[in-house]
Amino acid sequence: MIQLTDRAARHIRELTSQGDSSRGLRLFVEKGGCAGSSYGMAVTLPEPTDQKLEQNGARLFVAAESAPLLDACTLDYEEELTHTGFKIVNPKAKQTCGCGTSFEA
Repeated sequence: MIQLTDRAARHIRELTSQGDSSRGLRLFVEKGGCAGSSYGMAVTLPEPTDQKLEQNGARLFVAAESAPLLDACTLDYEEELTHTGFKIVNPKAKQTCGCGTSFEA
């Protein structure tokens, strides 16, 4: 299961507060990036096969085919001088690239 930090949950709630109340943040893994696989995110409605999680009032959807690669991850939200956005901490990643959005499982 994916864990959300309080900062990530707060930002997801902000992103989904307008529009359809059943929207959430959808996470998925796709081929590409400099390390082989990259993370993808979208504020959207869930797909029928998505895993649906709700933590701290934030809705998170995980693509079924990506769930094994995202299991045990932590989703955080950073507001740094050089980087603002979601950050996935993945203990299953053997290698990551410098940008932090690409990994090898």
